[in-house]
Amino acid sequence: MISSTFSHTIHVNTGKPYDVIIERGILSKCGGLVKKILPKASRCVIVSDSNVAPLYADTVKQSLEAAGYKVSVNIFPAGEEHKKLPAIVGMYEAFTQAELSRSDFAVALGGGVTGDMCGFAAATYLRGISFVQIPTTVLSQNDSSVGGKTGIDLDCGKNLVGSFHQPCLVLADADTLYTLPPRYVTDGFGEIIKHGCIKSADLFELIEEHGTDMHQIEELTARSIEIKAGVVERDEKESGERMLLNFGHTVGHAIEKCAHYTGIAHGEAVGIGMLIMARAGEAAGLSAIGTSGRIGAVLKKCGMPTGCGFSPEMICDAAMLDKKRRGEYMNIVLLREIGNSFVHKIRCADLLDFVRKGMNQ
Repeated sequence: MISSTFSHTIHVNTGKPYDVIIERGILSKCGGLVKKILPKASRCVIVSDSNVAPLYADTVKQSLEAAGYKVSVNIFPAGEEHKKLPAIVGMYEAFTQAELSRSDFAVALGGGVTGDMCGFAAATYLRGISFVQIPTTVLSQNDSSVGGKTGIDLDCGKNLVGSFHQPCLVLADADTLYTLPPRYVTDGFGEIIKHGCIKSADLFELIEEHGTDMHQIEELTARSIEIKAGVVERDEKESGERMLLNFGHTVGHAIEKCAHYTGIAHGEAVGIGMLIMARAGEAAGLSAIGTSGRIGAVLKKCGMPTGCGFSPEMICDAAMLDKKRRGEYMNIVLLREIGNSFVHKIRCADLLDFVRKGMNQ
């Protein structure tokens, strides 16, 4: 079992600072922790999906009510395919019915889709209210709950509408990870592996040694979040260093789009994207030989796929609407070696050949 004594707090010193607290059983005492930072609030809405709400919404609601808040719950259908504007409108209506004021708050209870959507709704309702992140998946605890990126998908691309809106608190409870199907544990390791690839050879080596061993999950989560928090602190609005967090995402998001956001999970797609970029970087003489081999091996150790079945042409067509495109050029992230990453500017017209080299090995 995961150690019941692990407790770790990471302070994220952005323009609006906040803490990330990693601790087992923290859901049942979330009300008191929220009360310390939002003492003037009186009402809140818990936003959750149809998979997570039956498991944890009552626990969170009871804790918040015990802290003196009037609590409502908004539940939307689970799945990336519902990460669209109609669900956001439903959240606005729930906020209105709950009579939330600018001093009140929302709670994102669930995975990355929930956090992205609730955060976007909070960022835009009354021109901005506070929100608390309570991520319940490996993926969301290690990535999307930290950094303030919020948004929704359009039919033509992922996360094309959104806002930077930092949470006021993040509470990560490892107990929630035991209810995940095994695939969604391994899927979450895509972002942990990414953080090791771009910033920490030591973290990457720890995953090489232990894989998805749940005895290590809280330590891995703490180290992973510390890496992301440091990057976000130095570049909150993604004008420079924060671009490194997109390693594997240009191709990964394109793969998700090709799959119509079904059949392949986000972390799996990012893992494949990292492998393709590492292979292409080696072929171009920009990455150390052997880098892709290590990434491929660690993906396999974690039970993640290393191929997607889509052609380079399909992937590059889908990538053309990527947010990292700047006119005729696109910024992609490559590795000099494991733990050492950089942003590489490439002509959009050259992307297909580059990706093809990463897929022909």
